[in-house]
Amino acid sequence: MNQPLAYIHPGAKIAENVTIEPFAVIHDNTEIGEGSWIGSHAVIFPGARIGKNCRIFPGAVIAGIPQDLKFEGEETTAVIGDNTTIRECVTVSRGTKDKYTTIVGSNCLLMAYVHVAHDCIVGNNCVIANSVQLAGHVEIGDYAVIGGTSAVHQFVKIGKHAMISGGSLVRKDVPPYTKAGREPLSYIGINSIGLRRRGFTPEQISDIQDVYRLLYLSGLNNSRAIAAIEQEIAPSAERDEVLAFVKNATRGLMKGLAKSTSGDSDE
Repeated sequence: MNQPLAYIHPGAKIAENVTIEPFAVIHDNTEIGEGSWIGSHAVIFPGARIGKNCRIFPGAVIAGIPQDLKFEGEETTAVIGDNTTIRECVTVSRGTKDKYTTIVGSNCLLMAYVHVAHDCIVGNNCVIANSVQLAGHVEIGDYAVIGGTSAVHQFVKIGKHAMISGGSLVRKDVPPYTKAGREPLSYIGINSIGLRRRGFTPEQISDIQDVYRLLYLSGLNNSRAIAAIEQEIAPSAERDEVLAFVKNATRGLMKGLAKSTSGDSDE
C-alpha cells in the first residue's frame, strides 16, 4: 500500500505487500523486500537494499552519502537484512571503496538516533540501543548488544555475543562472549546470562570462562595466554572463536579487569 503523498522513483524496486507511508522518499537504485514498512519522512537513498519484513521508522535515512572526505562518488550500497527494525532518526551510510557496502544483518534492532557509518558490518540478531554511534569500518558479530549512547571508534571489532555497557567509549576490540564496561573499557566477565538465553550449555559456558581466566585474569600477556589456551583447553567452536578473534585483533584488546575488583565478574 503506497500513499499518494509518498515520493517513489520509477527506478525503485518495490516488492509486493510493502507499505510506504505519506511523505516517505524512495530514490532510484533502491530495493525494498516483501512485507516491509517504510514510515513517514523516512528517506531511502540510492544504493539501499532493504530485506523482507523490515520496519523503517519516521526520520530514518538509509544509504546516505558517507561522511568521509575520501569518498569520490563511487557506486556503493547499504544493505539491511530481513526482519530488521530501524527506529526513528537512525542513519545508515552507504559504503566507500574500502568495502563498497555497509551491512546491517537480519533480525536486528537499531533504536532511535543510532548512526552506522560507512563500511560497517553489523551481524545478525544484534541490538544497538539509543544514540549509539558507530564510526566507519566497525565490525560487530552476531547477537552483540551495545548499550545506549556508546561510541565505537573506527575499525574496532566487537565479537559475537558480546555485551557493552551503556555510555561506553569503545576504543579497543571487544572479544566474543564478554561483558564490557567502565572507563577505560574493561573486561568484567562473560555474558553468561545472554549465553544461557541463547541455548549455550553449562559446559560450553564453563569452557568460555576458562578461556577468559587465562586471557584476562592470569597475568599472562596475550601471546603467552594464547599459548596456554591452546595447550590447556580442548578445542571447541567457542575456544577457537576467541583465539581467532584475539589473533586478528587490529586495534588491540580492551583491558582486563584489575584483580582487586575481579569479584564483580561472572567468573
